[in-house]
Amino acid sequence: MLKYHAEGFKKAGGQIVAVADLAPGAAAKAAEDWDIPLSFESVEEMLEKAVLDAVSIIVPNKFHAPLALQCLHAGKHVFCEKPPALTADQVEEMLSVSQAVGKHLMFNFNNRARPESREMMKLIGTGDAGTINSAQAKWIRRTGIPGFGGWFTNKALSGGGPLIDLLHMVDLAMYFMGYPEPKAVMGQTFDTFITDPGHKGPWGIPDNAEGATDVEAAAHGFVSFKTGQVLSLQVSWAEMVKREEVSVVFQGTKAGGKVERLFGTDGLDETAIDTCELYTQEDGKSVNTIIEVEECEDMGRIDSAANFVEAIDGKAEPLNTPHQALALMQVIDAIYKSSESGKPVVL
Repeated sequence: MLKYHAEGFKKAGGQIVAVADLAPGAAAKAAEDWDIPLSFESVEEMLEKAVLDAVSIIVPNKFHAPLALQCLHAGKHVFCEKPPALTADQVEEMLSVSQAVGKHLMFNFNNRARPESREMMKLIGTGDAGTINSAQAKWIRRTGIPGFGGWFTNKALSGGGPLIDLLHMVDLAMYFMGYPEPKAVMGQTFDTFITDPGHKGPWGIPDNAEGATDVEAAAHGFVSFKTGQVLSLQVSWAEMVKREEVSVVFQGTKAGGKVERLFGTDGLDETAIDTCELYTQEDGKSVNTIIEVEECEDMGRIDSAANFVEAIDGKAEPLNTPHQALALMQVIDAIYKSSESGKPVVL
C-alpha cells in the first residue's frame, strides 16, 4: 500500500519526508525504494525528529487505533488504512481525539475514489436517483483466503475475516445512501472452508503453521436504518460463488444503479471488468444507461490518498469522515454480535 499512498500524496503536492517500521531494516529499504529522506525504527523517534504535518498508517488492523491516537496526540493529521479500527468503541475514541486536537482523521476507503463511484455520486447528488430506498453490497470470493496463520486470519490482530477486510462495498453502499444512522442489524457468519487450502487466494502473506486461523470465511447481513432505508450485504473470502464480484446495487425512487467490478480470476486486477449503470423508466419503457468512465486499475487508491492531502490544504472536501467510519464499524460490530447471539442487534 505504500506505493499507492506515496503516489497519491505526491500527486496532490505532498512531500514524503520520513518512514518508520519496527522491523529492522524495513524502513531503510522503503526509504531507498521511494527516495524518502529519513527512516526510523520507531514511531516515537519519527514523531520526535522529523518535521511532519501528517502521518499515513499502513499496519495490521490491531495497531490502527493506537498509532492513530499517538499521532493525533502529537498534533498530526492522520490517514489510516482500512478498517478504521478493531471496534466501533476504538473509532469513537479516535473521533473524539481528532476533534479535540483539530486535525483531519481520514481512512483509505479507496473505492469511493474510483471513477465509477465518483460519477454515480454526481448523479445521486443531482437527484437523478431520488431517495435510495434499498441497496445490496457484495465483495465475494471463491478462492480468496489470504494465507493461513498470518495476521489476516488471526482475530486478535485483524478483528475478523472478510467482513472487516473487504468492508469497502458496505461502506460504498452506505455512502451512496447518504450514510444514514443504523437502527438494527441481523447477521450471520460462516467458517466453512476457512482452513481449506483449496480456497486460498493468489495474494496475501505466507502461511504460518504456528499462527491462528480463527476468523469467518463469509458473512451475510441485513441493516435497517433510522431513515427507513435498508441494506443487505454478502462478503466472503471462501464461498461457493461463480467468480469474484465487487458490487453495489441500489434501488431509488427515481432510478436504480449499479457499480460493479467482476474478476476473471479471484484477486487479479488485470482480469477485471468495471461497469457503471443507471436504470430508469421513460414513457413506460425500461432504459438502462451505461455510464462510460476512464479506466482505473488501482481501484481509486492513488486518488484516495491524494484527497487526504487536498483536504488538509483546503482544496477539496474529505472523501470520508470519522463519523462515517464510526457508523460503518457499528454495523460490522453488530453483525458479529448478531451472529454470536442468533438475534438482531438494536443500535
